[in-house]
Amino acid sequence: MAPPGNRRPGYSRRAHNNIFFAYVAAGVGALVGGALLFGSMSSTGNFASLRNMASDVTQPAAKLSAQGRSAAGGAWGVAAGYFTSGPENARLKKEVALGRVQAVELAAVKQENERLKAMLGLTSDTPRPITFGWLVASTSANARRYATISVGSLQGVKSGMPVRTHLGLIGRVLEVGLHSARVLMITDPESVVPVRRASDSIPAFATGKGDGTVQLRLLTLGINPLKVGDAFVTSGSGGLYWPGTPIAVVSSLTRDGAIARVLGDPAVSEMVAVLPTWAPGDDPTLPPPADPVKAKADADAAAKAAAKAAKQKAAE
Repeated sequence: MAPPGNRRPGYSRRAHNNIFFAYVAAGVGALVGGALLFGSMSSTGNFASLRNMASDVTQPAAKLSAQGRSAAGGAWGVAAGYFTSGPENARLKKEVALGRVQAVELAAVKQENERLKAMLGLTSDTPRPITFGWLVASTSANARRYATISVGSLQGVKSGMPVRTHLGLIGRVLEVGLHSARVLMITDPESVVPVRRASDSIPAFATGKGDGTVQLRLLTLGINPLKVGDAFVTSGSGGLYWPGTPIAVVSSLTRDGAIARVLGDPAVSEMVAVLPTWAPGDDPTLPPPADPVKAKADADAAAKAAAKAAKQKAAE
């Protein structure tokens, strides 16, 4: 059904007045809005106080609304975390485990670098090593103490050469193969090494006990001058071992010496250096050997001078 064409509200005066005042209010609102728009465009600071007042009035409601949004977001995050905490926790545990493994690997690499640097530093205070090798095996249950190194005759190793780590002497080469060699360790009961106390050069002999320690026996009897913690080095007497090589530290005293803990422990050493056999003539601190021809001439001249002096004294 089509709407009627006559839209008059009827004959009600109240309805006519409502329509009239509505049009008047709309017109006044349009005029006021236009005036405010014109005033704000001409100067932006004219209505600053009104804007601030409106902001102050609406601030509590805006704050309450923001708090509501934050609480809603937090509640959603808690709910989401409840469902995702399991996989996230598993992922974090996996990352922590991986980080621990990497930390251990880095620590191992650091220790390996320190050992290699210490081994290379041996050339500063000892003769140039013949070769470097790995300590691949050592006896533990047997009463004898041997070790196997990964270098042999092809690398210039010969029987009798001293073998040491960056910490100290471990023994001497006993048998040599092409690519390996057998070392008699200083802790073996058959090993005897001339040593001296590093502080005052008190001489002694270090004999292996077969249990990872050595027996220090002093050359002079009397009051035992040793103390726990004294360091001993090779003396070089008799050749073979280069003097000044660290060997052991006193751990307990005995009647005629002490029991010492060796420094070059195979359990904490992996790389070794094979040194040339030392002879007293190889020590640069010793005077050069005398020429035998010149020594004989000097002796003959001294004898002639003595005989001449004796004749002159007899003539007087």
